Amino acid sequence: MPLTTEQKSELVSKFRRSPDDTGSPEVQIALLSERISGLTDHFASHKGDHASRRGLLKMVAQRRRLLDYLKANAPERYTAIVAELGLRR
Repeated sequence: MPLTTEQKSELVSKFRRSPDDTGSPEVQIALLSERISGLTDHFASHKGDHASRRGLLKMVAQRRRLLDYLKANAPERYTAIVAELGLRR
């Protein structure tokens, strides 16, 4: 299920670094994490939905790349976002 406009704007406002920031790694990671958790719930009742599972794996890989980038370039921001979102890392 896609994110509603309200959910997306709430996440952006919570994780942005400046008032006009919408594309920082933190914001992208938070949006991907929310979409991933929504799809995880979807698969509880739709076990055979392999097309959506492929999309889920692509989102997980994208989040992983963003986290790796953040870890290499700004370790303190990396630890903050992992702690805030409760990711296993």
